Amino acid sequence: MTYLLLILGLVLVVVGAEFLVDGSSSIARKAGLSEFVIGLTIVGIGTSTPEMVVSFSGAIKGISDVAIGNILGSNIFNVFLILGVTALIMPIPMTKSNVNVDSRLNIVVTSLLIISGLSYSICKFFGIEDNMAFLVGHENMLTRASGIIFLLLFAAYMVKSFKIGKKQAEKTTEMPEKEKNLFVYIIFVILGLVCLIYGGNLFVDEAVEIAKANGISEKFIAVTILAGGTSLPELVTCIVAAAKKKGQLALGNILGSNIANILLILGGSALIHPLSFSGMTAVDLISIMASSIIIWLSAFTGKRNCLDRFDGVLFLACEAAYMTYLIIKL
Repeated sequence: MTYLLLILGLVLVVVGAEFLVDGSSSIARKAGLSEFVIGLTIVGIGTSTPEMVVSFSGAIKGISDVAIGNILGSNIFNVFLILGVTALIMPIPMTKSNVNVDSRLNIVVTSLLIISGLSYSICKFFGIEDNMAFLVGHENMLTRASGIIFLLLFAAYMVKSFKIGKKQAEKTTEMPEKEKNLFVYIIFVILGLVCLIYGGNLFVDEAVEIAKANGISEKFIAVTILAGGTSLPELVTCIVAAAKKKGQLALGNILGSNIANILLILGGSALIHPLSFSGMTAVDLISIMASSIIIWLSAFTGKRNCLDRFDGVLFLACEAAYMTYLIIKL
């Protein structure tokens, strides 16, 4: 029965992604927003809902390894595996804004996470840990103060994204598609999100049940099974988007999901309960930092301003290396 529910969860995710991509792309045009920004905001946040459920649950229960490990693992998985697979299916052109603004913002947000998580050690190095205790706490952790800062930054990021999206859409030369009732597209998006969230949660629950039965640790489950399972919506959404030649939607989905994972989900989780960074290793932090930098670097490797198949192979090799490390450490 567990394996049947696992398959059912996967089917729901696939169906949900199909509805979400079609509905959100159509709403984007009708609302005067670019496809990339819809991927960055509505689709990115929508497909991050499973991560939100898992990390918030971990924070409520005081299990930092689950809350943080899920997000670190998910962001690494999103870039190395999902963008890697998507680029193999269809190379993704990168706009000037993708290279100079969006990918760099992803690097800044990821850097902010690492600096915030290690802020106690940084302050201790300079001998100011006592003066900064209200902000950094008494060990390496994401404090409630950090959570508030993350959430405020996320709100500003959303406002700015929608403003940019309007400007991008005004410059587009895309032909409008056949008119349909806006209500139909909204139903598509809602059905898609419901299927993605329910299917993703079902898949994760059954996968964790199987893992625990085999005596696997909480952190390993969070960084691998939970991260991979909660990233299923992003994976299927990007594959469907690539198959429909909507590369900007796929790229926006991953960048938006990764930024939302850090600012919104870890910000909210830290607000619920301060999150200890003690379970995160140097390799974990280096890997998530590398995953953010590599998107920007891919604009300058192989085909210029494009996530091409060479980049896809490189991304998948990085994912294989990180998984190998985790299995060896297990």
